[in-house]
Amino acid sequence: MIMKTLRNEKGFALAFVLILAAIALAMTLGMLFMVGRGSYVSGQQKRYRTAVEAGRGGMESMMQLIANRGVPAAYMTVDNQAILDEKLINPTTAWAGLDSSITIDPAAPSTYDMRQDLGTYRAYSKIVDTIQGNSGRSDELLKSGVVTTSSGEVVVESIPYLYTIEVLAQSQTNVTERSRISVLYQY
Repeated sequence: MIMKTLRNEKGFALAFVLILAAIALAMTLGMLFMVGRGSYVSGQQKRYRTAVEAGRGGMESMMQLIANRGVPAAYMTVDNQAILDEKLINPTTAWAGLDSSITIDPAAPSTYDMRQDLGTYRAYSKIVDTIQGNSGRSDELLKSGVVTTSSGEVVVESIPYLYTIEVLAQSQTNVTERSRISVLYQY
């Protein structure tokens, strides 16, 4: 009677179909998870690229502000012009109590020099380091030195200042969508 029960094949098809159904369900769930995760990652990459482009726009605006020697264009907001002017013309070692950290807090205007709205993003920029280049601010010997200019004289290229700029671009609707850019700018 025990041997008869062991050789009985009743219900085998049901068990086999249930195992195949469980495997098919696991594969289907795995595929759905992969498709959903791929869409999530694709959306994250799109938002990141948009934030990076807003950061590049903020960087370009800050470089334009430096080229204009601190005179902001209509689309720029400078909350403290005196601090910006100090950072533009003096090396970092001469800054008296000015913020030279790379941290930018959008809630604290003292932590950035300029802000600009770029669609749904806002770019915050600041100068964190100023290094005087190979030509000083003094104009004492320009074109009136003790040596006359001759055709064999080598003229050194003027590099007045090097600026280290930090930029934070952040979405105004979702603060997790942001990018940070550091730039070394020669002007």
